[in-house]
Amino acid sequence: MAGYHRCTPCAVPPHMLERIARNGTDDQRSWALSTLARDTSVRSVRVHNALLRGGSKGTQVPRLAPTGTANRVIGDAAGTETLPGRAVRTEGDTASDDAAVNEAYDGLGSTFTFFQTVYDRDSIDDEGVALHATVHYGDHYDNAFWDGRQLVFGDGDGEMFKGFTTSLDIIGHELTHGVTEDEAQLMYFNQPGALNESVSDVFGSLVKQYALGQTVEEADWLIGADLLAPGVAGVALRSMKEPGTAFDDPVLGADDQPGHMDHYLRTTTDNGGVHINSGIPNHAFYLAAAAIGGKAWEKAGLIWYDTLRAPQLRPNSTFRAFASLTIRQARALFGDDEVAAVTQAWRAVGVIM
Repeated sequence: MAGYHRCTPCAVPPHMLERIARNGTDDQRSWALSTLARDTSVRSVRVHNALLRGGSKGTQVPRLAPTGTANRVIGDAAGTETLPGRAVRTEGDTASDDAAVNEAYDGLGSTFTFFQTVYDRDSIDDEGVALHATVHYGDHYDNAFWDGRQLVFGDGDGEMFKGFTTSLDIIGHELTHGVTEDEAQLMYFNQPGALNESVSDVFGSLVKQYALGQTVEEADWLIGADLLAPGVAGVALRSMKEPGTAFDDPVLGADDQPGHMDHYLRTTTDNGGVHINSGIPNHAFYLAAAAIGGKAWEKAGLIWYDTLRAPQLRPNSTFRAFASLTIRQARALFGDDEVAAVTQAWRAVGVIM
């Protein structure tokens, strides 16, 4: 499996950074290569933290008696790679003069509120774990990531990407990696890894939709719509509604996410294409939510959330296994219309017949 374990769950996938390294200016290449090097080292830290967190709950970040309220701590790395950095805003503090600090604080709060209000989940672990984030990580660092115990945000390079705290769905996406780690431990390669990424996209999008009070029809279904810098030919990192259409840029290249199993990419890069093939289950969720209608978190989101928590979901689950569980959960939670919507969505993307 040596070829599969080279990247950590980050907002910007390695293949996009590799394209910048090939096609960008000298500065852009330098920033992209530096980000790739950091992302590689971050993965080992994340695995270590996840193992510690799973093996000895309570030793990594403070756990309080569940209160149903957030406990946020924002650190400032001040351009270094030292984590967690200097604490600059904690729960209940007044707003900072630093926009990134406030965006991280508010984004953690919006994500906490979504999971607590909609799914009665008390933080990432459902046990009230504190939410930690660090801003201003690295020099021109073009990414954000979950390291197994906290979120970390770069400021972007200003030419390809803006600061990573600007995007609420990215904050929701990265925190959802912690939820998936806690509930399902989906392996981060091939189809389980693509499911891991897709689940984060699903709930990252739903965090934004909930915060904006949007219906299925009103939502843009884009991931990272606020991240691309002016002049980049694209609208976002990914589109759940239309996979493969998010960007087509001379430096970034073309968005190659498939929306159907006919175009599933078999590769050893990106841990088996986890950021690429996630377009297939992403599109299935969009189709199910669109067919059900209303507010996507109420029915389609609940079906996916209960699937994530189902004991039958194994760490090595395939698209087909996940699809079968969503259909089962739709039947347990709702009626024939919802079952038909979920079933047809997976058929439409070629996962089931």
